[in-house]
Amino acid sequence: MSFQVLISLSSFGAAEVGRHGQLWCSQLALEAGADSVEVRGEMLRNPDAELPSLAGLASVYSSPEGLWAEGGWLDSAALARGIAAATKLGARRLKMSIGDFRASSHGSLWGLKVQLAETRVELLIENDQTVRAGTLPALQTFFDVADRAGVELGMTFDMGNWHWLGECPLQAAQALAHRVRYVHCKGAQRLPHKWVAVPLGDSAAPWRAVLRALPADVPHAIEYPLVGDDLLAVARTQIDFIRSARA
Repeated sequence: MSFQVLISLSSFGAAEVGRHGQLWCSQLALEAGADSVEVRGEMLRNPDAELPSLAGLASVYSSPEGLWAEGGWLDSAALARGIAAATKLGARRLKMSIGDFRASSHGSLWGLKVQLAETRVELLIENDQTVRAGTLPALQTFFDVADRAGVELGMTFDMGNWHWLGECPLQAAQALAHRVRYVHCKGAQRLPHKWVAVPLGDSAAPWRAVLRALPADVPHAIEYPLVGDDLLAVARTQIDFIRSARA
């Protein structure tokens, strides 16, 4: 099965990205064998300068903003900023969480539909690490309401985030697989007081079963720490691991 392997640039860590910038990290990722990268909005130091320099290297732009702001109103400006950034990058996809979507938000789905009709950028909804936007019930409710409103949205499935909320990633994968257009490969391990992201192969979770439940022909991104003296070799090893996990 042919699929793209990406690196989410947050995998290099805030210190490394802060030191070198996302362009340097993107070039390293591509040299290591990645098909593309995911640019992180929260790590842009100077978006006006950085986004044009990254054009053509990224296929996904990750916005740190939620679609619905605190109080449940559609944050059209946040969506517009995300679309504009993805467009500058030449990225086909924009990744966002639903934010504070609630019962009073249902009527604003029409506005979302109108806004998305004006762009070729595909919006993908990610399960984050918040109860309101990262649990299976919250996401199923959102997608059901969106479907009824005629807003068809795909999903970024983050394999690791479910653990932060006490959710079962395999159950979520089985329930949401038909919506998944992009997979964040993230392992998770439990420390005494918190969960931490780890390489997929080191995960305490049944990651092989989760992968089997998800579509194999969609892009898969590394989104776990890539650390070592030889970052190029580390990245290459992990890219090969993701490819072989789907072989």
